[in-house]
Amino acid sequence: MTSFAERVSTAGDALRALFPATPLQENDYLSKKYGARVLLKREDLTPVRSYKIRGAFNFFRKAIAAGNDADLFVCASAGNHAQGFAFVCRHFGKKGVVFMPVTTPQQKIDKTKLFGGAFVEIRLFGDFFDDCYRASLEFAETSGAHMVPPFDHKDIIEGQATVGWEIAEQMAAGRSADMMVLPVGGGGLSAGITQYFHDIRRDARFVFAEPAGAASLATSLASGRRVKLDAVDNFVDGAAVAEIGREPFRHLKDFPSEAVHRIPENRLCATMIEMLNIEGVVLEPAGALAIDVLKDFPRKDIRGRTIVCVVSGGNFDFERLPDVKERALRFEGLKKYFVFRFPQRPGALRDFLDLLGPDDDIARFEYLKKSARNFGSVLIGIETKDRKNFDVLARRFHEAGWAYQDITDNETIAGLVI
Repeated sequence: MTSFAERVSTAGDALRALFPATPLQENDYLSKKYGARVLLKREDLTPVRSYKIRGAFNFFRKAIAAGNDADLFVCASAGNHAQGFAFVCRHFGKKGVVFMPVTTPQQKIDKTKLFGGAFVEIRLFGDFFDDCYRASLEFAETSGAHMVPPFDHKDIIEGQATVGWEIAEQMAAGRSADMMVLPVGGGGLSAGITQYFHDIRRDARFVFAEPAGAASLATSLASGRRVKLDAVDNFVDGAAVAEIGREPFRHLKDFPSEAVHRIPENRLCATMIEMLNIEGVVLEPAGALAIDVLKDFPRKDIRGRTIVCVVSGGNFDFERLPDVKERALRFEGLKKYFVFRFPQRPGALRDFLDLLGPDDDIARFEYLKKSARNFGSVLIGIETKDRKNFDVLARRFHEAGWAYQDITDNETIAGLVI
């Protein structure tokens, strides 16, 4: 019986029919910033701009090799898995049906159609992923179509592990990274890479990155069993999974929960903007997770180390850019929102504006509701160039007798009015 590593190597060789190995690039900017040798495994440079094509390809390849006579394949996805699935359907000349939520952005629908061409049919069903996933399972059962899961299958894991196979080939002979940072959603990628390196006996310290609002692996490891989260923040849509996959967790269950870093969504946005503005690298939120982890380590702890960060995807919808920039500014302390009790008298606005400094700018000014004849509640958003400027403003507001509340970090109020 062949080993896991041997099967991954076979899958990697077969994958060359679709695209060459993605680059393992040393990033000078990140290396200088953190005092380490930071290498980026650029999965955003596959034909579908994510690693998901690997698992889908391996699943199809093995199903066909096993003599599976299914002429129809099906998946449920609103993102990268759908695009990888569609590309592979066209490659093998197999018909496929992709179930997507009705709320899926048109850009993702169009890209899936582009990759699949005449071989793929898209069906929109339900407002949420769970709805369309159930519909896809029902379709598979009634039609006899072959279900291609996004992460919870041994052949998918084996395909995603080809990322690790390429990293091992691309590192200097006999060398390993001191640390390897892996993003986690359903767990297929991290399960495959860790198992591959274990099998080839190449030591590396593995660190995992999950969105803070969807930390299913960290929660499960802390509990010693798979735990389904009650609620998930869907902002990091490529990794917002309520429950780690059963098969991935079998591979990952012995890692300590401390190895998983919960990445704040707003901080992640700052990393996305940083990589876009400085390096010209377009990353989706899930694709920036591994890079963002570097912020958690004191410089002295990683100085001189070789660190590999797997950049899992670059399918970013630029219609989301204003929201990403907004979140980044709030995380960096350069933008705040206040509700002021504003006097209804001539000159009040001028008095308020006179308190602002030369680097302070009004980004939003909106009357919410007049609470009394002489006063009104006003939402004011202020941007500045240095977060310390807000300390100065707070002192000026107090000295001038303005009544206000900072709602920047109040998720309940901010969610309603911002």
